[in-house]
Amino acid sequence: MQVVLDTGFGSGERFAAARAQGGRLHYIAIAAALPPAAAVDDAQLRAAWPLNVPGFHRVILNDEVTLDLLVGAVDAVLPQIRARVNVFYLSPDVAPACARTLAKLAVQGATLHARAADDALVWALTAAGFVCRIAGDADAHASANDDAHAAAPDIAAVYLGRKPQPAAQSVPVRRAVVIGAGLAGSSAAQRLCARGWQVTLIERHAQPAQEASGNLAGIFMPLLSKDDNLPTRLSRAAYLFALREWRRMGGVGTAFLGADCGVLQLARDDRHAKVQQDALAQWNYPPQYARWADAQEASALIGAPTPHGGWLFAQGGWARPRSLCEAMLAACGARLQRVFHTEALDLLRVDDDWQVRGADGALIAQAPTVVLASGAGADQIAQATELPLAKLRGQVTHLPVDAAAAPPLLPLVVCREAYVTPPSDGIVCAGATYDNDDDPALRASSQQENLARLAKIIPGDAVAALAHTAPLAGRVGFRVAAPDRLPLAGALPDYPNAGRLEFLSDVPRHPGLHCLLGYASRGLIWAPLMAELLVSQLENTPLPLEAALVEALDPGRFLLKQRRRAQ
Repeated sequence: MQVVLDTGFGSGERFAAARAQGGRLHYIAIAAALPPAAAVDDAQLRAAWPLNVPGFHRVILNDEVTLDLLVGAVDAVLPQIRARVNVFYLSPDVAPACARTLAKLAVQGATLHARAADDALVWALTAAGFVCRIAGDADAHASANDDAHAAAPDIAAVYLGRKPQPAAQSVPVRRAVVIGAGLAGSSAAQRLCARGWQVTLIERHAQPAQEASGNLAGIFMPLLSKDDNLPTRLSRAAYLFALREWRRMGGVGTAFLGADCGVLQLARDDRHAKVQQDALAQWNYPPQYARWADAQEASALIGAPTPHGGWLFAQGGWARPRSLCEAMLAACGARLQRVFHTEALDLLRVDDDWQVRGADGALIAQAPTVVLASGAGADQIAQATELPLAKLRGQVTHLPVDAAAAPPLLPLVVCREAYVTPPSDGIVCAGATYDNDDDPALRASSQQENLARLAKIIPGDAVAALAHTAPLAGRVGFRVAAPDRLPLAGALPDYPNAGRLEFLSDVPRHPGLHCLLGYASRGLIWAPLMAELLVSQLENTPLPLEAALVEALDPGRFLLKQRRRAQ
């Protein structure tokens, strides 16, 4: 695979030329801001073009071509890239201080092309291990004292190294077992199969998405904050990546059940409205991503008075997770083997394989790589029992539209301290509770909690009457959440063999054992990007997120914190 890093993407001429050469291409481009999609010539790329918001944007055009568009200043973005680069294209604004970072990204023999390179940049690149020549001059090594540099010429360079090169990473054996067929496991299977892996998917139920992913409707929307904190940045990247991937599948409502009807997140009170407006003002998001809907517009949208307005996410909406899982598994084709109605309880490392065994000790499957994506069932696997994951009971209320006391029929999803969906198959979903017990049965008190919150979202006598007339109906699921409410994506830590730890790189890992866990209430948007992150790690290809976010998702983060406190 050819990996290219371009700090001057422009209108994408070099990307188009690299793509025309054929073969597998991963093109990483840095831009201070993205032009509008209308300015992009290539029709396929234009259809997938990201919104101009900060962060990393992974655009998968097909199984052979991936484009990462990284929005931000070059000096801030470069240290956040995790990749092994074959070709560099540098724009004149690249500072000499970036040379060492470029060298860390370069593979031995990587080529570099820099426009209008001044003396300081040539010196810095040479010190970092690049052999530089004036572009087109095959005879003389470019020196910082060379008069030719007075006009800031273009240069060409080759990385020959000033540091020991890491050992070449071996190509993985592309066989994996994925445990769990909810959103996490189905996304992992789909991305692995797309990369050419043979996958065995183990699920204890007869069908996919029967537990936390089994609700009739899940909501997809991003988080916003004035300080653009880690959860906000992660949700933005994950939400937008999910939208692009769903469009590539055929679209919400076409490839799977759902609607990108919009999500209105109402403010709770005047103070919260001010917080919401300040976050929008701070980041000046494109209106397609997030905008303010004042009280008048919000009231018109929900058909009832609301005094404060709220955030409107025009591309948000709802989806039926089970339908999405089925679509992803169907896309896997013959590379996927389903082993359903079978529970994985034990993992045993034998030679270079993991053996997955059931309750009777019988061998279910084996492969060099195992991905644990079984949500609340992960605590049955011995290697995962020390992960600090909590199960949170969530009861959703189902309100039939043909009942005597009909629920509100909304054109979009509306949230505040709870959510309510537009009708689908004659049902409006409202909820969901956050309970700290393990009762799987529907209970009246949880339904009353949902209906009380619904009455605050949509005021009026008709909605208030539902508390007395709605039959007890709905579904109970158990979300799994980490203490920091971020997902776990990566290699599983080996708790028993952990000694003194200072950094994440010190955390021992179970070889070939990985997890995708802790999606809480955001599985719809977490799942696609977390699967892409994990597969990129397995394949040693460029990561789709900045390094700070990758570290924040590392399953070893809790063990590291635990040992740091104890040391």
